[in-house]
Order: sequence, then structure tokens, then C-alpha cells
Amino acid sequence: MVKFMLKIAADLENLTNLQPDGGCDDPYFSYLFKLKCERCGELSQRETCVSLGDTVPLPLGKGTTNLVQKCKFCMREGTVTMISGRGQPLTQEESEGGKYSPLMLFECRGYEPVGYVFGGGWKVESLEGTKFEGVDLSGGDFAEYDEKGECPVMISNLRSTFDVVK
Repeated sequence: MVKFMLKIAADLENLTNLQPDGGCDDPYFSYLFKLKCERCGELSQRETCVSLGDTVPLPLGKGTTNLVQKCKFCMREGTVTMISGRGQPLTQEESEGGKYSPLMLFECRGYEPVGYVFGGGWKVESLEGTKFEGVDLSGGDFAEYDEKGECPVMISNLRSTFDVVK
């Protein structure tokens, strides 16, 4: 069993606290990424969707997980379990420093997550306090105007990584 921390980074212009709409532990937020089989190295053709609110029974033993999937090439079954409570919003300070912010921890058995895909359902706030909800990052960026702060706001240069954690 290996744990992977999904970390995100972006260039935030006059913005801070980028995170899923319901916070980092939003049970309805969907994480999209491809899975690489640890046995044969096969990469899933399409993105896999995982969310905290979706659980299924473990194939063997007791308990639940968020995803059970079989490799189409070697037929080996693997699981992905999300571990909440480890994520935090991406702040303006982290963005300026080019740092990544942890978003979600995944415990994977038989698979390795690769290629996170940004989608909809994000929120962010301007440095003046204006909240922007339902932000769609699937196009790779976001641009608006903060009337309260009288300044443009923008999210660009989205990046992500899956880091192995102990």
C-alpha cells in the first residue's frame, strides 16, 4: 500500500485560498486522473473519477474504499482510498513562492495515480474578500474582475503532482 499526496500549484493574481467548493474534504468534489497498474504498467485510457462521498465494499476483508477497479490488460484488481483531513487551500503566499499545496491523500493498492485533470467546482477569494464559487478550471485558467477591490483577478499556470508520502 502506497500513499500519494495530490498537490496543486497555480499563479494566483489578486487571489488566495484556492480549493474545492466545499473545502478540501468536500464529499461531492470529483478528482479526475489516470491510473497506472503497478503490476503490468498499463495506463488507463480514460480518466478515473473518485470522490469522498462514493464508497464501495473492499473486495476482500471488511471495510470500504472509494474505488475498486480491474486492470483491462492484466486483470489485476486494485483500490484507491481517499484519506481526508490532510488538504489545505492554495494561498497567495504559496503561489508567489512557486510552492505546491496539498489537496488530497490517496492510499493506492495495485495502482499509481498520474495526470490529475482540473475541472469545475472550485472556489477562491480575492485579496479584498470577494468570493468566487463554482469556478471551472477545465480550460486551464480563470479570469474575472473584482468590483469590490477594483482589480482584475486571475488563475493561470495550473500544475499538479502526486508525491509519495509515508
